[in-house]
Amino acid sequence: MSFTTKIWIGMILIFLCIQVIQPTHNSSEGALSTDISEVVIVPKNVHDILKVSCYDCHSNKTEYTWYSWVQPGASFRSYHITKGKNNLNFSEFGSYSKRKQAHKLQSIIEQVKNELMPIATYTAFHKKAKLSVADKDLITVGRIAAILKTTNSHEN
Repeated sequence: MSFTTKIWIGMILIFLCIQVIQPTHNSSEGALSTDISEVVIVPKNVHDILKVSCYDCHSNKTEYTWYSWVQPGASFRSYHITKGKNNLNFSEFGSYSKRKQAHKLQSIIEQVKNELMPIATYTAFHKKAKLSVADKDLITVGRIAAILKTTNSHEN
């Protein structure tokens, strides 16, 4: 057996062995009373956009595809979900203070406006998550902005 063949066999064995290591999956059942849709008035069309484009990384319920179970990609995705939930968790939005809610809503507007969210590595695999111009307008100048205005007015 040649040296190159041994290297390939070794790499395949390592790849197969790391498949045993699986990160914890992010999947709670049902909507929580602290979900954004339960604590502020989010129009259905806007909530649908958030669910498709944001909830996988920014909620307690991720929709997993078959490749979400293949390492090392599974660990990479798990890391992004953890990081995303630490920055903004729509499932726990109601547990945030009014000030933090307003800040998070403003951040959503800025992130979408600057095309930082959803991230390119996510939309590359989830074509439906890519925001259209109309979706971006709904978020940046439309509904999310109106929700932000309402949230800020309740602070006073």
